[in-house]
Amino acid sequence: DALNATRAAVEEGIVAGGGTTFIDILPALDKLNVEGDVKVGVEIVRRAVEAPVRQIAENAGLEGSVVVDSVKKAGDGVGFNALENTYVDMIGAGIVDPAKVTRSALQNAASIAAMVLTTETLVTDKPEPEAPAPAGAPGMGGMGGMM
Repeated sequence: DALNATRAAVEEGIVAGGGTTFIDILPALDKLNVEGDVKVGVEIVRRAVEAPVRQIAENAGLEGSVVVDSVKKAGDGVGFNALENTYVDMIGAGIVDPAKVTRSALQNAASIAAMVLTTETLVTDKPEPEAPAPAGAPGMGGMGGMM
């Protein structure tokens, strides 16, 4: 996995990690003048690009929305370092992602979303039923009064 990430970084460079780059693209979504279904799609993308930062914050025991808002206000390239519970210049701190991986994730998510919207169908794995829990141990018969 590390080898593939290194190859991807060599191919297209690196960007601020931890979902920070996704937050940094939000102003570009604000500039889009769209209506109807396209506007709904833009709002879905807006919410989706916040998800990585939100999840990292929640994994650190913090409120995701608060951290997302702080990263938005912090400026380009500044993100949340969950290990130190601070906001830092992500590239300067060595918290980076390969640009190719970040770009591909957004493109693939958009492609899947478009397919779901146009087909109004989603194919997923059927969950396997869980086996019932084993029965409890039988009584100890004749051991009355023992605790």
